[in-house]
Amino acid sequence: MRLSDARLDGLPADVVRPEYNRATIKPGVVHLGIGAFHRAHQADVFDRALARGDPRWGIRGVSLRSPGVHDQLNPQDGLYSLVVRDGGDVQTRVVGAVADVMVAPENPAAVVSALADPDTHIVTLTVTEKGYRLDPTSGALIEGDPEVAADLASLDSPRTAPGFLAAGLAERRARGLSPLTVISCDNLPHNGARVRDAVLAVARRHDPGLSDWIEGSCAFPQTMIDRIVPATTLEDRRDLAARLGVEDYGMVKTEPFTQWVIEDRFAGPRPDFESLGVQITSAVAPWEDAKLRLLNGAHSAMAYLGGLAGLRFVHEVVAEPVFAAFVDCLWDEAVATLDPPVGLDLSAYRVALKARFANAALEHRTHQIAMDGSQKLPQRLLASAAMRLDRGLPIHALALAIAGWMRWQDGTDETGAAHVVDDPLASETARLIARTLDTLERAAALLWLEAVFPKRLATDPRFTAPVMAAYVRLSSTGARAAAAWVVKGET
Repeated sequence: MRLSDARLDGLPADVVRPEYNRATIKPGVVHLGIGAFHRAHQADVFDRALARGDPRWGIRGVSLRSPGVHDQLNPQDGLYSLVVRDGGDVQTRVVGAVADVMVAPENPAAVVSALADPDTHIVTLTVTEKGYRLDPTSGALIEGDPEVAADLASLDSPRTAPGFLAAGLAERRARGLSPLTVISCDNLPHNGARVRDAVLAVARRHDPGLSDWIEGSCAFPQTMIDRIVPATTLEDRRDLAARLGVEDYGMVKTEPFTQWVIEDRFAGPRPDFESLGVQITSAVAPWEDAKLRLLNGAHSAMAYLGGLAGLRFVHEVVAEPVFAAFVDCLWDEAVATLDPPVGLDLSAYRVALKARFANAALEHRTHQIAMDGSQKLPQRLLASAAMRLDRGLPIHALALAIAGWMRWQDGTDETGAAHVVDDPLASETARLIARTLDTLERAAALLWLEAVFPKRLATDPRFTAPVMAAYVRLSSTGARAAAAWVVKGET
């Protein structure tokens, strides 16, 4: 039996169920990219808004690729379990905010119609860094991408997130409806501005008047989001089914900590975010920088170095003293590039991050974090490196973390085990590696990958020399010894 509205009453007493009449909610939110992170983060907030008596914030989910989430949630009336794990403590709540899930390639017109519905006020997105089709270094729309090119030619059947937004907003404007607030919830620097510019680029190609209307009427606030959401495993689903007495194909697991910071820029109605624990601020960038360079930067470093050392989970990496000490070195370098906002104690933040990383109940896989590294490096590691070089500061720890990504492209770890290089540029990095004769040539070839490394870094020996040295050391001595070298200050 699957979880559904009809089976809510039969769930165990300790499982929290929707505290509102689901039949009365209106879908005020369209979410593009309804993966696990959205279900553990933004949907949780909108669900609590519904529970507080505001029925305007139901969610219509959109899968931009596969029907996987549609097949998980629609047979369950949109219901799923949010499982919060903290050591041995497990809390389960059934979230009822999702009305349904659409599969964009199967019915693009339905997605455009949902965006143009009078009840829709907010669009949220978690499409990952690569889903915006932006050049990682310049931030410009990749017009050579086949699907972007198709949307630039016609919006009759959009294919990309910017294309769907442009088409939906065009329909709203044509019908005389109100503008929308579009909230990117992905780990992109200046995410609001970037998604706005992508949408404007598509709209401008079709109708300059539409572009002007979007720019003058719609809101694209900056945001920062934080919650660790590991991939759900078959064992997770089996354990939950044994507890609930029903199958839940849409469950997600997460940690107790959650944070959402949104710039105070909206084009229409919104929930009472403040009462739901969301921080509304005039300046998101300092929060965003701290999260990207400390939490996300450390995650990427641990994923590559720990993964190369044969460690499967983040908690295993941070449990090893040499890697824990290396993370502190990495943070020492990154902190010098930050201008923390009022209310953010960086020392306390680092202590809290270490505790979150050590939460073994999450089983956060290094290989999951390692995905799409070419899209993540610029904001997580390269930004810190560039700022330190501008100030005449060394980048020993950052160089090793960057070298970790480069070494990961080999497709094997230090134990000889093969792994999939799951990255949009995997074929390009494989081609570059195949053409090289030795370790130094390999490092040099990867550093000239313009889609990752901006020219200002690729041509600066203050950057290339420490990164190449770290790559050679990592390749010859292994991740643990290379990390110990940094920790001891022997670079």
